Amino acid sequence: MTIARRSLAALAFSLALAGSAAAQGWPNKPIRMVVPYTPGGYTDLMARLVGQKVADALGATIVFENKPGANAIIGTDAVVKAAPDGYTFGTVIAAHAVNATLNPKLPYDTMKDVSYVTLMSVAPLILIANNALPANNIKELVALAKAKPGALNFASSGVGAAAHLTMEMFKARMGLDMVHVPYKGTAGALQDVVAGNINVMFDIVGPLMPQVKAGNAKALGLAAKEPIPAAPGVPTIAEQGVPDFVSGTWAGIIAPAGTPKEIVERVAAEAKKALADPVMREKLAEQGIVAVGNTPDEFRAFRRRGDRPLG
Repeated sequence: MTIARRSLAALAFSLALAGSAAAQGWPNKPIRMVVPYTPGGYTDLMARLVGQKVADALGATIVFENKPGANAIIGTDAVVKAAPDGYTFGTVIAAHAVNATLNPKLPYDTMKDVSYVTLMSVAPLILIANNALPANNIKELVALAKAKPGALNFASSGVGAAAHLTMEMFKARMGLDMVHVPYKGTAGALQDVVAGNINVMFDIVGPLMPQVKAGNAKALGLAAKEPIPAAPGVPTIAEQGVPDFVSGTWAGIIAPAGTPKEIVERVAAEAKKALADPVMREKLAEQGIVAVGNTPDEFRAFRRRGDRPLG
């Protein structure tokens, strides 16, 4: 072995020992969980539900930090640029994978700069409309949009989010011209649909169905293979004449690249345990969310093939 190779080997061994030592004393201070969207949406919900369970299992404190903007890029950038010491994690959704394709100037590499921890859940999307819109189902919405090209608008939680791309897919399938109005998260978009400022929007069932059940908005269709209990009485879009129209999103936990493997695996294991709990699974199912919980390697493999909304 040459001197150079021996030096590199020694450096690698030293770094491994340093990572192991850091993991042994972890956690001894609060852990930060960055949520790259506004409070109240799917990403925020999953971060807090699972993150708090992980914190309880570790006997630690997790501080949740909402850092919205640029379709999760701002918050995710804060995560990947943080010290890889096990005290910064983040939540990402399908937009995380899509950003790598849509944004050539992304300030980080979604594979090289990220430690993938666990895929928490997957969820189908639902299409809702404000009550004043003269369309009560998919057929009527399509007819209205075709009669008034460019007159209808739709909201999303951000450019490139699954909600945005799902509507673009719907527009392309049906030959529609509608105006996109992006927001920094689901909450603001939903508020403007209810207020009548936005005509329609796609998002996950959880935050949208309470407004539908309260009579503040109406559901037009579900982008799932079959109806789900969380959206009672809402037919699928496929049932309404758009064959195989299935789309959704997912949520997972990440950390900066280089975070000690022991820490990443411990967080993944605790998250998986929390997501396997029947009470947690039922709570998520009530909102149209399917709990997952897998290993870091499984989540990385999922991300590698996940450059589109869940279908």
